[in-house]
Amino acid sequence: MNAQKTAVVTGASRGIGLCIADSLENAGYAVVRASRSGDPPCDIGEASDRERLLKYVLNKHGRVDLLVNNAGIAPAVRADLLETTLNSFRTVLRTNLEGTFFMCQLFADQMRKQPRENPCRIINISSISAYTSSTKRGEYCVSKAGVSMVTQLFADRLAEYGIGVFEIRPGIIETDMIAKAKDDYERRIVNGLTPVKRLGQPQDVADIVLAIASGAFDFATGQVFNADGGFHLRRL
Repeated sequence: MNAQKTAVVTGASRGIGLCIADSLENAGYAVVRASRSGDPPCDIGEASDRERLLKYVLNKHGRVDLLVNNAGIAPAVRADLLETTLNSFRTVLRTNLEGTFFMCQLFADQMRKQPRENPCRIINISSISAYTSSTKRGEYCVSKAGVSMVTQLFADRLAEYGIGVFEIRPGIIETDMIAKAKDDYERRIVNGLTPVKRLGQPQDVADIVLAIASGAFDFATGQVFNADGGFHLRRL
């Protein structure tokens, strides 16, 4: 088996992606940290950037064992659903959904060609917004719901090659994305929004990535992991 496995993490310049990349590196992976400001720069919504990223990975490491599709954007403006613009909708879905779909396709094609020295895995980072209505950022919710189906589709298609595909749904995680609403979220959590009464941390998501990467869930391809403090529980 290879002495060192290679992981690619998108959106790895900050927040959840940075924590995932650091955690995988600490676990012994050679990590390629992909982002718009990275080396090479990669906007996953651009086909040429995706292809350049894969070429870079292969030139440097020869193979890819783990892909973590973490890159994602929120709407530039939180607008009421009835005022969502076509431009905002297309921009968010181009990165969050289209980019994730074609990253899965491109890297899966490489994974299935490789000698099966190490099991390969794909992890898609979606959100509780995959199933939770938020009418001031509808395009984001639609994009993350789409990522859930992308995960199911690729888990089904790639099972015959021994490639596991998984989804992690973070809840309210303390990152730049929630900075403006942090105080409101903290108040709502204290008042019972989530059973675990604290904001999530990027490490909460990274720990699940590490568990999946360990191979502990290889027989559970397509599984959804909720990193949300119990938000997904239906409670009376």
